Amino acid sequence: MSDKELRVSKIKDGTVIDHISGGYALDVVKILGITGRERRVMTIAINVPSKRFKVKDIVKIEGRALNSQEVNRIALVAPHASINIIRDYNVVEKLEVKLPKIIEGIIKCVNPACVSNSNEPIAARFYVQSEEPLWLKCHYCGYVLEKADVLQQL
Repeated sequence: MSDKELRVSKIKDGTVIDHISGGYALDVVKILGITGRERRVMTIAINVPSKRFKVKDIVKIEGRALNSQEVNRIALVAPHASINIIRDYNVVEKLEVKLPKIIEGIIKCVNPACVSNSNEPIAARFYVQSEEPLWLKCHYCGYVLEKADVLQQL
């Protein structure tokens, strides 16, 4: 190892979220509700050079598994991320994050006049119009949300 490299230790058991769009690691940490006071080892690497992308972010979390709702939320800000499940220092499962075609019950429509924001018992539903840049179209009112609208809710 040269004096120009930084070595990050492996985690024994947990999750590594790799190929996060550059600059969005802290949003992923926020989605997961991590504050830093959980008493677990965590590594956040931001704007790391990448062959696949120009830059990427990485989040490594010791002793933490993700549920499907968290993975779907991560897909909103990092649609090309990969999730590695680590057991006894080895990758036992690798998952590609996939933004579903329909987003339901994760975020709300920002249009105050939308029926999904009324007292009606319906969940907000969006159709993915574009991943990059992120555009979500409300099923009920047709309002289009952009990534900035989504980030404010996560």
